Amino acid sequence: MTDLALIDLKTALKFNAAGLIPAIAQQHDTGEVLMMAWMNWEAIEETIATRRVCYYSRSRQGLWRKGETSGHIQALIDFAIDCDGDTILLRIAQTGAACHTGARSCFFRTVKAS
Repeated sequence: MTDLALIDLKTALKFNAAGLIPAIAQQHDTGEVLMMAWMNWEAIEETIATRRVCYYSRSRQGLWRKGETSGHIQALIDFAIDCDGDTILLRIAQTGAACHTGARSCFFRTVKAS
């Protein structure tokens, strides 16, 4: 495992044209994938500084502090990036539901092969 300082992280990440990068939230102790959302650099800095996950809301065009209104917070356990630097993996401790529908995970719909 390679540890990156915050200053190295910014250069290691590959943001899209809108300045965003996808972030996958995974329950740290079970490996359950809970959700995918977007982060910008400001959300990343806040997440690392506070250890509470903050995303960027494309619909609201601003920071989205997960659980701020619902109480369903995500406490950051570990922050990792993939080999290409274009996706973030957040290992978190989820309080309550991760999905806005009230489901534990956003990935509750399955597709069956025909």
